[in-house]
Amino acid sequence: MAVETILSAINKTLFEQMEKDDSIVVFGEDVGFEGGVFRATKGLQQKFGKKRSFDSPLAESAIIGGAIGMAVNGLKPVVEIQFSGFMFPGYNQIVTHAARYRNRTRGLHTVPMVIRMPYGGGIRALEHHSESLETLFASIPGLKVVIPSTPYDAKGLLTSAIQDPDPVIFMEPKRLYRAFKQELPDKEIKVQIGKAKTLKKGDDITVVAWGSLVREAEKAIKGLEDEGINVELIDLRTIQPYDKEAIAESVKKTGRLLVVHEAVKSFGPGAEIISMINEEAFLYLEAPPTRLTGFVITIPLPKGEHHFIITPEQIRSKIKELMAF
Repeated sequence: MAVETILSAINKTLFEQMEKDDSIVVFGEDVGFEGGVFRATKGLQQKFGKKRSFDSPLAESAIIGGAIGMAVNGLKPVVEIQFSGFMFPGYNQIVTHAARYRNRTRGLHTVPMVIRMPYGGGIRALEHHSESLETLFASIPGLKVVIPSTPYDAKGLLTSAIQDPDPVIFMEPKRLYRAFKQELPDKEIKVQIGKAKTLKKGDDITVVAWGSLVREAEKAIKGLEDEGINVELIDLRTIQPYDKEAIAESVKKTGRLLVVHEAVKSFGPGAEIISMINEEAFLYLEAPPTRLTGFVITIPLPKGEHHFIITPEQIRSKIKELMAF
């Protein structure tokens, strides 16, 4: 057993999978020689050579377009977009080609590629560095969208993503990269894409979160049992396809739902989950299903970022509000 951060778990998974499968190639801006801006790909070029781990031009459209061509022709590219807010020049390639190619060829060709990208706030970064853009991918048929919150899930979900025959958007909460460590098996592990994880059982209210806000939710619910509030906490892990059954069954038990996400409120994942609950578990509800989300603004620059980031105190307050309804 090794003790890993999310960042080191990602790095070791890439080593593990590249050793196992020589069709895997890893590239992006500064990914090869430097090992990426966060060093997630550190050492890969030295181990596997410049043909399998290399630097790309500063051109996201070329990175993703090239990866699609590689994937269609037998390789398994794992590309890095340096920050999620830089992906827009490549969004055309993702939506018009990567997501559609299986359907376009009626299943003759698939696009086995992974697009990794650090996302979210919390590190006082510059503009285009801190957005939470999962909604832009989750609404596109043909894409899977994955967000780990622990080193174990980072390793297990990245393994599953690399081995998946279809394109996977792998979003990494960068403020958790080095935030904590966890013991991991030295062998390959897989976490099924599309399956949520119940982190804590409870009977009074269901809280659903993902990425860095899982940690904030864990802090928020500490001590609530002493106040007579027993929270069931679910880490969604996969945004598309998401685990409808796990959430619905939990809400049928608790009667209350709070969805917490860093993405802006309008048309976000919380709205989708609440709509599903209204369809699947409406008669079980004891209170209106509720969202606690980012404001509908561009995330502020460093001095104002703390006004945007959701805190454990806000989560705890919203839980108590729903319990009092």
